[in-house]
Amino acid sequence: MPWSLRQCLADDAAQPGIRDGRLSAPLNFTLGVMKTSVAILALPLPSTMALAGTPDCSGPEGWPTAMAFVHLKNAGITNNNELDFEKVKTVRLASEKIGKDLYRQIHFVTFTKKSGETIQVVTSNDASHEECSMSGVEVYLVSKRLGEQLPPNPSFKRDALKRAP
Repeated sequence: MPWSLRQCLADDAAQPGIRDGRLSAPLNFTLGVMKTSVAILALPLPSTMALAGTPDCSGPEGWPTAMAFVHLKNAGITNNNELDFEKVKTVRLASEKIGKDLYRQIHFVTFTKKSGETIQVVTSNDASHEECSMSGVEVYLVSKRLGEQLPPNPSFKRDALKRAP
């Protein structure tokens, strides 16, 4: 037997908030608020729509970060024992649509060694909403930072690239 709210209300007319099989005003109001809340939660929020615009492949366990580590390891620049993986930071700098559900993404990755020294790389790869690994990852090792250090600007993501201590 399928469950329904009306049937439960009819079966238990002695329940508070029910008079003669009908909902009293407070319970009716509560159900109206619940329906409105469910409708509001079902609407997509602007922030989730913005995130759905381009794939998010950043993060310490993302494809660009993992492949950057593999390239650094294969080149003999670092190894598993030298790095503090808890301190790995990846920031997406750019994402450009280059095809149907295909994006070219640029990430700035900072690896911190247990000694405190940092290794910084810039990666480039293609990604889709289904796969971050639509291409290989090009890795550029940052050997030296030149130019003036810009003052912090809270609305600009460049702040994430501040020189590591």
